[in-house]
Amino acid sequence: MDYGKYKYERDIRQKEARKKQSRIEVKEIKFRPKIDPHDYATKKGHVVRFLNAGARVKITIMFRGREMAHTELGRKILDRLVEDLKDIAVVDAWPKLDGRNMVMVITPIKKQVHEEHRRPAEAPRAAAPPEAAPEAAAAESAPASVAPAPASAPASAEQPAEAAQ
Repeated sequence: MDYGKYKYERDIRQKEARKKQSRIEVKEIKFRPKIDPHDYATKKGHVVRFLNAGARVKITIMFRGREMAHTELGRKILDRLVEDLKDIAVVDAWPKLDGRNMVMVITPIKKQVHEEHRRPAEAPRAAAPPEAAPEAAAAESAPASVAPAPASAPASAEQPAEAAQ
C-alpha cells in the first residue's frame, strides 16, 4: 500500500471520528457572598438554562477583603443552589476554595436533557384531541348500546388466544 494513501485514509477516519464525538461545553456563572434574593433567582435561572442545554456549569463564589474570613457564607449559597437544582443536576466537583474563589462544578442529569428536547414536539399533539372531541362525542351519542357489546366480545376472544400462546 502507498504511504500517501495510508495517510489519506487515516485522516478520513479521524475526521469521521471527530464528527461523531460530542463536545461538552462548560459554562461559568459567578456569585458573591452577599447576593440579593432576586439576583440569586436570576443567576439560578441562567444555570437552569445552561443545564437544560446540556452544558456543565462551573459556579464561582468570589470573595473580597473581609469576606475571606466568612467562607461559610459562600458555602451556604452553593448548598442552597444544589438543593434548588437537585431535580435537574448533580454535583460533579464539590466546592473547594481556590485562592479568593470557591468553585463547584455541576452537570445535568442525562434524562433531563432528553426530556427538554421532547417537550416542543409534544405540544402539537396536545392540540389535536380537542379537534377530534366533537367527532368522538357524536360517535358516543349515536349508538350507545351497540358500542359496549363489540368491545367486550373481542376482549374475551383475545384472552383465550393469549393463553394458548
